Amino acid sequence: MKYLILFLTFLKIGAVSFGGGYGMIPLIRDDCISHGWLTEDEMLDFIAVSESTPGPIAVNMATFVGSSQGGFLGAFLATLGIVLPSFVIILLIAAVLTRLMKYKGVKAVLTSIRPAVVGMIVATAVILLLNVLFGIKTVHSEFAFDWRTLCIFGIVGAISLGYFIWKKKTFSPILLIILSGVMGVLFFGV
Repeated sequence: MKYLILFLTFLKIGAVSFGGGYGMIPLIRDDCISHGWLTEDEMLDFIAVSESTPGPIAVNMATFVGSSQGGFLGAFLATLGIVLPSFVIILLIAAVLTRLMKYKGVKAVLTSIRPAVVGMIVATAVILLLNVLFGIKTVHSEFAFDWRTLCIFGIVGAISLGYFIWKKKTFSPILLIILSGVMGVLFFGV
C-alpha cells in the first residue's frame, strides 16, 4: 500500500506542477510532511542533496524520498510517478504544439501561469531562507540564529557577488557547492 501511495503522490505532483523542479518543491514538501515521510529538517537536507546531485531536482527528490520510504522499489515508483505526467504531456504537446500556439487562449493561459510559478519559487526560497538562516519553522517560531550557517551563507554570497562584479559572469555553482561542503565540515565538524 505504501508503494501505491508513493506512486500516486508523486504522480499527482508531476501532473499539477508547472515551472520545473523548483516549482514542484512546495508540493513535494507539503506532501512529504503531511504524510509524515520527512520532518522539516530532513526535507531541507533532501533539498540540499537533490540540488547537489546531477539531474533535475524534482526527480532527485522523488528518488530520495521514495528510497527513504520504500527502498529501491519506492525510489523507482516515486521517480516514475513524478516523470510520467511530464512525459505524456510532452508527447501530446509535441504532436499538436504548432496547431495549439496559434490560439490566443492557449497563449494567455501559458502566459498567466508564469507569474504563479515564479511566485511559488520565490515563496519556497523565502521559507527555506527563514528556516535555514533564522530557524523559523512556523509563524510562532522565534529567531534562532546559527552563526555558522550565516557565515557560510555570507561567504558564498560574497564570493558569488564579488566574482560577478569582477568578471561580469556567474561563479560556478559546482564550485560553490563544494566550497559550502568544505566550510560545513570546517564549521560543523565531521
